[in-house]
Amino acid sequence: MMPNDKQQKAELAQVLRAADMVGYQAGSVVSRTLIDKTAGTVTLFSFAAGQGLSEHSAPFDALVYVFDGEVEVKISGRPFNLTAGDMIIMPANKPHALKAIKQFKMMLIMIKS
Repeated sequence: MMPNDKQQKAELAQVLRAADMVGYQAGSVVSRTLIDKTAGTVTLFSFAAGQGLSEHSAPFDALVYVFDGEVEVKISGRPFNLTAGDMIIMPANKPHALKAIKQFKMMLIMIKS
């Protein structure tokens, strides 16, 4: 008997530890995409101390959840310091940037629709 789509998707279900799914690399930003769908994406990142993403904007809201370390997130020029367990919503079309105060890991959830 062939498994149906629901059975196949259920077999993919497993408990994962997101913070362990992306490692640190000296002087680098590392990313791993977990979900990439029309409706949105879920991506894990690790940043070495001092690394970051330069100011940019996106046409979609995005949520950043910090697993480890410390980051400064600037949204429309306003700085926010986040540490493990913190999250922030970066509104659509607002300029934002990130800089690792200490090495840090985060999950970025972007909702496109």
